[in-house]
Amino acid sequence: MALLSIITAPDPRLKQVCQTVDQVDDEIRRLLDDMLETMYAAPGIGLAAPQVGALIRALVVDISHDDEKKAPLRMLNPELTWVSDHDASYDEGCLSLPEHYAEVIRPAEIKVTYLDAQGKKQELAADGLLATCIQHEMDHLDGILFVDHISALKRNMILRKLLKLRKSKTPQELATAG
Repeated sequence: MALLSIITAPDPRLKQVCQTVDQVDDEIRRLLDDMLETMYAAPGIGLAAPQVGALIRALVVDISHDDEKKAPLRMLNPELTWVSDHDASYDEGCLSLPEHYAEVIRPAEIKVTYLDAQGKKQELAADGLLATCIQHEMDHLDGILFVDHISALKRNMILRKLLKLRKSKTPQELATAG
């Protein structure tokens, strides 16, 4: 396994719609494992393939606490099949928008179908933080960032700060940071 560079906003790759995974093979499984290692090291609870430069419909999630057994989910081609009528609000952050958080409202419960790392179709019902995290990562697959769910004023403020930080970095720092 390897640590991957996480792309930070406002990188245009984060705004692209990802391609469907046609074949689940060792290369895809290795990417999923590398994404998990990268997510744990960051540390984070979710990571989507476009955040590491792979424009495919793949994501990993693990909302377990440090003192709990790891419970990673590897999802390929995830699709929401049902969302609840009631919403939940979470203060979301993102590894691609480091140190920035905003309250985002999403459906409180979901059902999602996806392919697992063996290429088998799975269905999962989720609520609470897991539902929020899956929806957040799925947004990445369609070029949507959590800041796209907040007011334009707050979004522009966050993106301007990230752009300013990006411009202050040397070319070497940018190459290693994504």
